[in-house]
Amino acid sequence: MSTPDNLESLYQQIIIDHAKNPHGRGLREPYDGEKHDVNPTCGDELTVRVRLDGDGEQATILDISHDGQGCSISQASASIMTELLVGQSLSDGLRAQEEFLHLLQGRGKVVPDEEILGDAVAFSGVAKYPARVKCALLAWMAWKSAVVSAVEPKVAS
Repeated sequence: MSTPDNLESLYQQIIIDHAKNPHGRGLREPYDGEKHDVNPTCGDELTVRVRLDGDGEQATILDISHDGQGCSISQASASIMTELLVGQSLSDGLRAQEEFLHLLQGRGKVVPDEEILGDAVAFSGVAKYPARVKCALLAWMAWKSAVVSAVEPKVAS
């Protein structure tokens, strides 16, 4: 059985592994939506592109690509988000984004739903450090904005 210290160590290792070997790094084409975002607190910046197939909330997330610079937390968060969301329906991706936001706004008191968040539960410890929460959320908020920019043109037509 894992002790809290062992679990925290495992979570730290997941973040380090994703920061060193990021999934989805490098902006790819074609894409349907893009968002560049900056965390003014620390200077992290990230561009996220999303490619969807289909319409509405049942559209499939075909690809997420990202590029930018920043701390290990922001880079690992983008990697884990990419790994988790690609292949899911848009509605499941948005639910995961909301769950991740809830986790990080919980100041370490929210029990993460591993079924929805997968490796993103590794950021539960980050929630205890308000200065780092924006780092972890950067990719997820940029992704959500990229999705909005991808869906809006389809809705208008």
